[in-house]
Amino acid sequence: MINTELFKEVSPLSPKDCFILIERQKSNFNFPIHIHPEFELNYIENGKGAQRIVGDSMEEIDDEELVLITNPRLEHAWIDHHCQSQNIHEITIQFHPHLLSDEFLNKNQLISVQQLFQQAENGIVFSRETISKVRPLLKTLTCENDSFYSLIKLMIILHELSIDKEMRQLSSYLFSNNAQESGSNNLKLNKVMNYLQKNYSETIRLSDVADMINMSEASFCRFIKQHTSKSFVDLLTDMRLGIATRSLIDSPLSIAEIGYSCGFNNLSNFNRTFKKKKGVTPTEFRDNYRKKKTII
Repeated sequence: MINTELFKEVSPLSPKDCFILIERQKSNFNFPIHIHPEFELNYIENGKGAQRIVGDSMEEIDDEELVLITNPRLEHAWIDHHCQSQNIHEITIQFHPHLLSDEFLNKNQLISVQQLFQQAENGIVFSRETISKVRPLLKTLTCENDSFYSLIKLMIILHELSIDKEMRQLSSYLFSNNAQESGSNNLKLNKVMNYLQKNYSETIRLSDVADMINMSEASFCRFIKQHTSKSFVDLLTDMRLGIATRSLIDSPLSIAEIGYSCGFNNLSNFNRTFKKKKGVTPTEFRDNYRKKKTII
């Protein structure tokens, strides 16, 4: 395993502040892939063609996007890529993980926000419809003089984000070092996830996993779909790819060795599945990521 450490951003957010807002007008993206303990909501306007990197997700963005990250170990950055704009508008909000206490988040009115924070441990990108709803609040927040009302507006934004039915997870489930800690409290689901994590390199049959939690195959498939929004096959594939992408970054093993060790039965299958899910081959992913990773 290669022992490296990512660039750790030092936020200007002080312990006595609820949150900090940074607004930028810029002509390029030049901040390296980084991590930080603060939760971050990032809005980008006029950045079409830039590339967003969140964990093992690399995507070209459109002219407007909004992303929430709540994982202190989840690498992320935006880079120029194909962006030609000279008038990029960026609003970044960072706030402490304990700004809203667990006791507060457990109240009925805040459950959706609590779930939002849990999902955002893998990074979340929001739908255009939701961005349209919160855009005015984000922009008025930049000129709000009363810090109390600023906090209220942030709470409204978080609520609107939490009810977005079209939000999409970015990084795969097991990419982050602490991904296992972000799992559901559902005991059956935890049992399944723990089994898959321990046995991902072996042949895993749906019937065996269903039997393990005393469900029929049909009921098990519905259960997995309900709790992960994925089919069992997609869940297992994404888990294997999450482990594979981490290895592509941190391990000196060859592409073939990584593929086999993650449960793919041959190199062609690994390359084909990886490119279908990630948009690039394993080799391209490894090369691209290492070029853009800053080591300190």
